[in-house]
Amino acid sequence: MPLPGGLCAIHQPNVLPRLTTLAKLFAADYWIVLDDVQFARRDYQHRARLASMSPPGRQWLSIPTHLPHGRSTLIRDAVLVDPERSRRRVMHMLAQHYSSCPDWPVLRHELDSALVQFRRSDKTADVAEASTRMLLNLVGWKGRILYSSQMPARSEPSQRLADLAAGTGSRGYLCGTGGTRYLQVAPFAARGISVVPFRTPTLGIWAGGHEVSAVHPLMNYGIRSVAGELRAIASRYHVRP
Repeated sequence: MPLPGGLCAIHQPNVLPRLTTLAKLFAADYWIVLDDVQFARRDYQHRARLASMSPPGRQWLSIPTHLPHGRSTLIRDAVLVDPERSRRRVMHMLAQHYSSCPDWPVLRHELDSALVQFRRSDKTADVAEASTRMLLNLVGWKGRILYSSQMPARSEPSQRLADLAAGTGSRGYLCGTGGTRYLQVAPFAARGISVVPFRTPTLGIWAGGHEVSAVHPLMNYGIRSVAGELRAIASRYHVRP
């Protein structure tokens, strides 16, 4: 059911995020980049799974990352090991998988702008965010990006998320399937914010959407088709002008 106010999504910076993640961000008016929590090597903060256009085959695209403070390193403090080599590898692997696709020239053009971040910053989070911005731009997202490290919030996980969401003035918080397992609704209710479970289909364009980078459906089905699917999903959660 559409909500009368804005919607907020809170998510860690991911490299070339999955379609389900991209859909959640697209449906939100605000994306709060969760950059001041612990870096997790088994997550998607420094890697993405690519799929071949001709099956079988899925391959990890990983960006070597150094954690200056060991396992306690925050996402924003994780450092690129070899930025230039990683930049070349990202471009090479994406071209290898998708250069035969009709929309590859469009993606290739946007990649030049996104991958320059490897030369501007030594932080993995900055590169990951730039890759997500690129995909959001491709599908026409008009929202605003904020950063958890720049917003006041309490330390308890659910209270923290509620405080961050309240900082945007949103009336709804989009919660993915992972968050529903631990989220406490009470702190949100106390701030007048509705917790909105976010779900996507599982067939067609959405097959593998929770595992494979959104680059694959964008190239396989076309940017326009995927953007249309994202708008359709977003319309279920929020009335846009």
